[in-house]
Amino acid sequence: MIGVVNVLWLGGPPGAGKTTVARLLARRYGLRWYSCDAHTWAHRDRAIAAGHPAALRFEALSPAQRWSRPPAELLAMSLHRERGPMIADDVRALPPSPLTIVEGTPVTPAIAGPHAVFLLPPTSELSARLAARSLRAGTRVLYDLLTQSIVDEVRASGARVVSSSESVEACFAAELAAGPVASGVSERRALLRYSNRALVEQHRAFFARPWARGITPSPAEFDCECGDSRCTATVSLPVAEFPTEPLLAHLIG
Repeated sequence: MIGVVNVLWLGGPPGAGKTTVARLLARRYGLRWYSCDAHTWAHRDRAIAAGHPAALRFEALSPAQRWSRPPAELLAMSLHRERGPMIADDVRALPPSPLTIVEGTPVTPAIAGPHAVFLLPPTSELSARLAARSLRAGTRVLYDLLTQSIVDEVRASGARVVSSSESVEACFAAELAAGPVASGVSERRALLRYSNRALVEQHRAFFARPWARGITPSPAEFDCECGDSRCTATVSLPVAEFPTEPLLAHLIG
């Protein structure tokens, strides 16, 4: 995208595996991981402040009312299109080093440009993954709408498409080799803290909503902050227990 350098863009439909592969590459190579999901509520707050009708409508409905709305309204309230420019603004404000990998469903060819990669698994595989999540009916309707919208736009744009997470790394091989990437353990730890803190803020912003009262928080899955490029450990913790010191998997009983 114009004005943004040192960014790897990874898009695709819900359930494609974007988060898993981005998280893995960030830890393996020493990248900054920007998860679009982790900024959902910050983006919604911007849309509310701007008076966006769909954002205001979303907040006015209870969760049960929201997910029973017609498909067109579900898609509008997702802010799928509106969030793209917000993500671009966020990424422009990040330090130019090290490389940032940006992943999420709002990553579109219009925002990311010709060098993005889109993960589009076979339809049967994608459907099986979503079925395994036991999604509510309205959520599944929205995910299907997002999938169709993303696939149509990606196909029309001629953007790079891969069908498996293993292929994403190969597509980004030149950029990963050129860098810049984190130069040492302390920088890697700072990057892991950045992505973990984004997850904390995501949860806090969600439960600050009036309509979220009474919803029981689930533990969040945080990355171990040891900084070892070979480490893939995660730690499941209630957000309220996220520590101020480095989160090290081997110290959690």
